Amino acid sequence: MVVAGGPPGALTLEVTRALAGVTVPVRLGVQTWGRFNEARDNAVLVCHYYTGTSQAAGAAADGTPGWWAALIGPGRAVDTERFYVVVMNTLSNVQVHDPAVVTTGPDTPHPDGGVWGERFPAWDFADLHALQLALLRHLGAERWHAVLGPSFGAMQALQWAARAPDLAPRVAAIATSPYAGPVLRGAFGPLLRGVARAGGLPEALRLISFFGMGADALERSFRAADFEAYLHTRMRTASLAHILDLGRVVETHDLEAIVPRDELFARWRSAGLRLLTVNIRGDQFFPAAEMRAFAGASRAAGVAHTHFEYDSAHGHLACVADTVPFAGLLRALLGDTLPAVSLPPDLLSPGEASHA
Repeated sequence: MVVAGGPPGALTLEVTRALAGVTVPVRLGVQTWGRFNEARDNAVLVCHYYTGTSQAAGAAADGTPGWWAALIGPGRAVDTERFYVVVMNTLSNVQVHDPAVVTTGPDTPHPDGGVWGERFPAWDFADLHALQLALLRHLGAERWHAVLGPSFGAMQALQWAARAPDLAPRVAAIATSPYAGPVLRGAFGPLLRGVARAGGLPEALRLISFFGMGADALERSFRAADFEAYLHTRMRTASLAHILDLGRVVETHDLEAIVPRDELFARWRSAGLRLLTVNIRGDQFFPAAEMRAFAGASRAAGVAHTHFEYDSAHGHLACVADTVPFAGLLRALLGDTLPAVSLPPDLLSPGEASHA
């Protein structure tokens, strides 16, 4: 069930689910902006990134803007005067120690009074998708108008495209790949587990920050600031167990493990899926070539797939810190004016994209 609580737009999804064969009472915080229209067909699911929360828009209690506040709001690309925007915390949300975050994972209470710890089941994208589907049903809507997200949130959006394109006819995946490639499986994942064993939470956050920002953005951001103080601030709300649990899930992302590619493209054509993918050149998590090749094959198969790439000094974090280049494309997708076939990435400039 969904229960109201806290400030306006704050909800909690409460269900009992079998995750990897273990029955778990699940509580996940949800935030919403805007309102349903009479037909209840204007709901947009926005999925958060690896260390993000449901605070995608508006502002937190301390005044910190939501991570996609530049995109979500009245008159913005995701216009809350037109759309009912829904954001739900994932299982094992990294910021579990933030009082405003409601999640279920290894560092949350077990029914026996302790915490789940290593007893927490090894959930996967299918479980998260099922919980998001349960939320859709509890909200009383037949389908999402669109499913959007950056990074890990983009993986979730693509999972919707693969698992239920009829329930997510418009999908925007910002800064991701169709599968977890060698960077995630061969470099980041093993490094994360290694530094977690050797140095714990601060070193895990240090690694995530380096991959997320890249050398240039890290140097520019902390040229006159204290990086160690930044890490210690993040440590107040973050959980190492949840970082590792989400890292495990991220490495399993692979659309072709859900549906073989030819069948996937056929399903997308049949469902009339409109797909927008965006990558940042120089992203240290998701090489643009992975999605570029997939997008080329998708378009060649007749899918309405628009792909765009841009350069940003923010590295991977451009997906939340430098959103102007793709804001127009996102607005066009939601309004059904996105071109079915994109221009080659080098021919579509950031300026053109922001005014598309």
